Amino acid sequence: MPLQIIFMPKQSIIWIDIINSPQVNFFKPFVKLWEDEGFRIIITTRDLSNTIDLLKQMGWKYKEIGGHAGKNPLLKLLNFPLRTILLRSYLKKIKPNVGISHSSFYSPLVCKLLNIPSIYLNDNEYAHGNYLAFKFSTKVLLPEFLEHKSKKLGWVKKYSIEFYPGIKEGIYLSQLEKLDSPKKGNKKVLNSIYIRLEPWSAQYYSGRRNFIDQLIKELGKKYFVIILPRSQEQIDYYKSMKGLQIQISEESMDFFQIFKDCDLFIGAGGSMTREFALLGKPAISIYQDELLEVDKFLINQKKMFYFRDLQLKDVKSIFDLKYKHNNTNLLSKGISAFKLIDKMVKQYAN
Repeated sequence: MPLQIIFMPKQSIIWIDIINSPQVNFFKPFVKLWEDEGFRIIITTRDLSNTIDLLKQMGWKYKEIGGHAGKNPLLKLLNFPLRTILLRSYLKKIKPNVGISHSSFYSPLVCKLLNIPSIYLNDNEYAHGNYLAFKFSTKVLLPEFLEHKSKKLGWVKKYSIEFYPGIKEGIYLSQLEKLDSPKKGNKKVLNSIYIRLEPWSAQYYSGRRNFIDQLIKELGKKYFVIILPRSQEQIDYYKSMKGLQIQISEESMDFFQIFKDCDLFIGAGGSMTREFALLGKPAISIYQDELLEVDKFLINQKKMFYFRDLQLKDVKSIFDLKYKHNNTNLLSKGISAFKLIDKMVKQYAN
């Protein structure tokens, strides 16, 4: 019998650049699906907020490349080409088939330098790096509520943009198994309020800092308050408030752990406020900068509360509401958006 040579198909490689903590949860269901289907996943990251802690919790392999330049425009200008060069050098040896990112301005340019297709997602219309990312992306995916603004600003004519149904948070939350609510027998003495602080180092944020300090002290007299910091700087600053009913989480907490214990979520920016709102928890945005379109959408739909100057009486009134709402439609849209992204990645990867 003649010798038969069997050629195994080459394993497709998907590169994901995760540069901030919300992106870990976003890509969690995609990573599981793609690995189960035989794709090789390459994850690069940088040390910002609690991103690396969350990656470790996931048990993912990752390569830390470059750091965060803070809010200094000059340092940002110098840091961008440096990290881009480092990423290209690292990935040139690996030869990924496609790159995908949510809010990584580096990813589309690096993919262009590697001559591979890229998919770029973002839901923050105020991020200055979008213009660079849009220019070099093979495909840009934005949420449907940005379609009007994209047309108004001329993005649709200039760049290859598609719009996905629903909101970003619906994409990955739609893939969760049913979340367990606390057992009725375990009645709490005090309601738990989780507070996510404002993004001090973010380029897009120019709002107030430490504006919630007095409210935290007042809430701590009536409720159990858990502060969720974004950096060591915030941990150090808020340590002085720590007490019997005010705690500061010095390590990254598991999302499900927070969800099961949380009775009310207060967020000064970022994805977590929208995540809790989407999953039916009473969630208050206290964002101090120009509201994003996604936040306006949820507020107008009465799925999220908004107070620029939140008072103790406002918190009491929300607890008195016994707040409940149904987000089946947004989660259904999330399923459709998940399938759209999965299909697009596989088309470029194969």
